[in-house]
Amino acid sequence: MVFSALAQTTSYAAAPLAALLRPQTLDEFVGQTHLVGQGKPLRVAVELGAIFSMIFWGPPGVGKTTLARIIAKQAGREFIEVSAVSAGKADLKAVVEKSQQQRGLSESYLAPVLFIDEIHRFNKAQQDFLLPYVESGVMVLIGATTENPSFEVIAALLSRSRVFVLEALTETDLAQIMQQALLYLKRQGKVQKLTAEAKAWLLNFSNGDARKLLTIMDNALSLYQDLSLENLKNSLQSQHLNYDKAGDSHYDTISAFIKSLRASQPDAALYYLARMVEAGEDPIFIARRLVVFASEDVGLAQPTALVVANAVFRACETIGYPECAINLAQGVAYLARAPKNRSAYDGLRAAQADVRQFGNAMIPLRMRNAPTKLMKGLGYGEGYSMYGLTPDQCLPTKLKGRRYLKDLPK
Repeated sequence: MVFSALAQTTSYAAAPLAALLRPQTLDEFVGQTHLVGQGKPLRVAVELGAIFSMIFWGPPGVGKTTLARIIAKQAGREFIEVSAVSAGKADLKAVVEKSQQQRGLSESYLAPVLFIDEIHRFNKAQQDFLLPYVESGVMVLIGATTENPSFEVIAALLSRSRVFVLEALTETDLAQIMQQALLYLKRQGKVQKLTAEAKAWLLNFSNGDARKLLTIMDNALSLYQDLSLENLKNSLQSQHLNYDKAGDSHYDTISAFIKSLRASQPDAALYYLARMVEAGEDPIFIARRLVVFASEDVGLAQPTALVVANAVFRACETIGYPECAINLAQGVAYLARAPKNRSAYDGLRAAQADVRQFGNAMIPLRMRNAPTKLMKGLGYGEGYSMYGLTPDQCLPTKLKGRRYLKDLPK
């Protein structure tokens, strides 16, 4: 993220450490070298003064807000920051009206940079409201989001913006930020030392998030005035995992979980299960996926998998957390180790495709019920036998030769 080695000598207690160390130029910025390194697109745009609307997509604490501030400052434009969590259409309208008024007063007026944090939380109507003003140049929009903008930002707004993907910071980036923070504290007369063990723990726990790293240091200093490993750990109330149940982390984790089961890798599957459990994922959601997996992927190779999966689902319903996590683990281990066969699933999908293509293809008379004399006289049910019929004798004529159930286990 975001960090200035040249932070002003503001009183340490006046603001959070992360705010005090916010960089003012790209040269002070740490990380995102694929965007702000020499010759990279954002640096080139900033150096040329070529400002345009853009969306920053990336995890928390990697510099989205800071980059927006630097871009606005470099371009000599007013920086207006709003949060989509609390701002409404009235707030946006006030910004637009002020900008339009100032634009009318001066031909040399530069449109402000409107920075919208968590832009994915704006609904369609709020995003639609911005369109004409972004297009006409009344404002330059920079949106920040932790969610995939393809799903969370309307297409019309995306088409008028450049999307830049920011990455989680590396341990090297975080170590640089940590060292600069210690230098800043030293200049403030708060000399601190971090043991190798404390540094390793802090880098690992921060998980690519500079804001988290600086906040942990800040909290430990506020509470204990010392950055020992014990104090760093004690300053935390709990470990909050980046796992929004309605966001990408949720879908990425469940995807990795299912793919690990499918690859017959119980260790990986148990790891992703643990991530979901620790994040407080609904156990019924996980169990439901296991029931589907038992038929979709294990299928006929081991039909008892469905029995086990249903038992796990029932256990989650009746027991709940924390104990049902053990039931989930048992089911996950069983399904990951089970042989796999998708013939029933693939057969169903192939049959559905034919239904969509051919509609209600005529059912052979021999396969129809004949409850009346008239229907019997018309040949309904004639020639039917429980034994000896071929698939083509049972299927509609249009589907002659179709075979849906393939790759059966031996």
